[in-house]
Amino acid sequence: MATRRRLLLTLGSAAAVAPAWVRGQPTPRPLRLGWVSLSASFDEPYNLAFVERLAELGFVEGRNLAIERRHVAGALDKLPEVAAELGRLNCDAYFGGGSEATLGALAQASRDAPIVFIAVDFDPVVTGDVTDLARPGGRLTGMTALQASLPAKRLELLRELLPRMRKVAVFTNEQTSAQLALARGTARRLGLALHVVDFRRPPFDYPAGFADAIQAKADAVFVLGSGLFVPGRRVIPELALKARLPTVFHQAQWVEAGGLMSYGFSFARMWRRGAEMMAKVLSGTPAGTIPMEQPTVYELALNAKTARTLGIEIPKSIQVRADRMIG
Repeated sequence: MATRRRLLLTLGSAAAVAPAWVRGQPTPRPLRLGWVSLSASFDEPYNLAFVERLAELGFVEGRNLAIERRHVAGALDKLPEVAAELGRLNCDAYFGGGSEATLGALAQASRDAPIVFIAVDFDPVVTGDVTDLARPGGRLTGMTALQASLPAKRLELLRELLPRMRKVAVFTNEQTSAQLALARGTARRLGLALHVVDFRRPPFDYPAGFADAIQAKADAVFVLGSGLFVPGRRVIPELALKARLPTVFHQAQWVEAGGLMSYGFSFARMWRRGAEMMAKVLSGTPAGTIPMEQPTVYELALNAKTARTLGIEIPKSIQVRADRMIG
């Protein structure tokens, strides 16, 4: 599958050296950008940051840019259909973020148009979607969060916060296999038992997942990073508090919603940087010549109110490293 996807991204790279509108006469119409999302909402702060940064760089929606938005509300099986709909619009460029499945659907449907992608839930080098971050080639560029390397740090921080913790329930789904493998290895190294709660098909039954974690006598819940969990961003922290289970997440918005702790990158920063790459592409720079980038800033966020509710004293060693203390 990775080889096929890599081929799809490479095919037509010569034709994608510049969008059609920059090869000849100036375009008589606004540029058209196709955007597909796993989430049901384009009103998330990071999505708004993407559009705002494009406007700052001169690509203003409704003036010289038309954005065609499509979402699948977490239904991965709908991705090919939605991407194909965007492909039929013959957009000048395409944007997406999240899962490898999203990228694969865009690559299949977008013909020779360039793609800017925020790889949140996978490492595009490991999956073979690009051979080299510095020289992605073909018609793909973007950002990669390297989620496959961050779960270890999150589990280490959780152990530091909860030194008497012995068993962790890890929430996983079909997008997070690489993260789960790393979490397993880290748990063994730390002497922790890992109880896997596998959510199979959206919409997920989160009460059942917490009942499973409670029955397993887990001391905490580790939610792996996945766009499929975004619809549960409020209910998961709520259920965790009711179950009196500490939680760790991959992004600070979960902590704002009541989660205990997160460690990861800023989505808003990544989407803004993705907009800067998209502006280059829309200006005629071949996507494959723009190096893919990784976040340079990671933030540790803690919810002090949640800690107090759970009777957890945050160690000074973690407090001094916290970038954000909420509540």
